[in-house]
Amino acid sequence: MGNYDALLVVSFGGPEKPDDVMPFLENVVRGRGIPRERLLEVEAHYQRFGGASPINQQCRDLIAAVEPTVDLPVYWGNRNWHPYLEDTLRRMASDGVRRAAAFVTSAYSSYSACRQYIDDIALARAAVEGAPEVVKLRHYFDHPGFVAAMADHTREALDRLPAGLRDSARLVFTAHSIPTSMAVTAGPGGGAYEAQLRRAAALITAEVSGGDREWDLVWQSRSGAPHIPWLEPDVCDHLLEVDAPAVALVPIGFVSDHMEVVYDLDVEAAETARKIGLPLVRASTAGTHPRFVSMVGELLAEPEPVACAATCCPAPPRRRG
Repeated sequence: MGNYDALLVVSFGGPEKPDDVMPFLENVVRGRGIPRERLLEVEAHYQRFGGASPINQQCRDLIAAVEPTVDLPVYWGNRNWHPYLEDTLRRMASDGVRRAAAFVTSAYSSYSACRQYIDDIALARAAVEGAPEVVKLRHYFDHPGFVAAMADHTREALDRLPAGLRDSARLVFTAHSIPTSMAVTAGPGGGAYEAQLRRAAALITAEVSGGDREWDLVWQSRSGAPHIPWLEPDVCDHLLEVDAPAVALVPIGFVSDHMEVVYDLDVEAAETARKIGLPLVRASTAGTHPRFVSMVGELLAEPEPVACAATCCPAPPRRRG
């Protein structure tokens, strides 16, 4: 496929047992000055689920589904936990891989959703003698495969509501909040993260109901100092105000379940809805939906993407206090 001799799946990474959780979190926040109290709070979310994030197993499942569909060896490297990118690139170099396409489990533009992946790939390559060239495949938020997968999962979620509520339920699309300073500079011209999410939400809604349904885009999983502005409204705040007989949460900001999905939506948002008597269902992430799986091969067959400019999606300023 193309001029590649391997496919590299690049993901965020996550702990797989209780003793992994704090070292993983320290990797994620290194250099950001996050208070220890906040790390302990987030650690408790993971420990509630046995100290394991779903994301690594979902990466394994995705790779198992993709491998039969592409005529390339498939490797997997994470930014923040085993298998680390550097270790994977070292194995690829030993296997004779010279040029690989990188499929990143993040569909959008922003510093945290794209630039950090590019930078971490570059750092890992610099640490490995003879590391292969790695070409990041394009953003796929509007690819028909992603849209079809999320539309199917949304319909499945709506079908779990009582019959009388399905047609009137409001679609509430969620994505990871980011600092507004990061949102403003996302993409070549700025504002791309939110614009791409709104485009994806509109395409999915059109697939589900011809676009004739009310929907919102809200945010989840905010972290960081309270005085630093992040994208709002938060999903739980929105549920308290939404004017709808029922809601289907659609986590389009994620392509597989993260702890942010299973805790922030399945625990916190579900509890908020229960307290106010709001019927609530949550759509699955894209996961291993057949159209999402086939999309990976379709991306490999496209013309090679133009590399992002070094100035695209700059890191947000770090503030003290």
